[in-house]
Amino acid sequence: MTAATEVSLENNPNAVRAVLWAGFACGVLDITAALVVYGYFGAKPVRLLQGIGSGLLGPKAFDGGLATALLGLLCHFVIAFGAAAVYFVASRGIRFLIQNAVLSGVLYGVAVYFFMNRIVVPLSAALSVRFP
Repeated sequence: MTAATEVSLENNPNAVRAVLWAGFACGVLDITAALVVYGYFGAKPVRLLQGIGSGLLGPKAFDGGLATALLGLLCHFVIAFGAAAVYFVASRGIRFLIQNAVLSGVLYGVAVYFFMNRIVVPLSAALSVRFP
């Protein structure tokens, strides 16, 4: 890729807008799915969000009330925006990601899921809890 055709986040407002929209959509859809699925099994929304916050704070996140739930929501969206930015950057060099966006998006979502559950969560301060 030449300098003339290179697209980066810092000098392209459309790229920033695309990453922001993708991160927002990813975050909303993912947290909605989590609230519905875990809610079906009896989890309360605040407790679920505190669980996300416990990745930073450890078990004491569950004693923090709404503040640590909001921290969990913030962390969730930071991760979603990060995942969208990584996909954007990767798509600049791997044309398959753009040419087959739906398939690539699904596969990337699966990859992010495994990355989060096999690498990020075990390295975080969160308690180890397995979902059946």
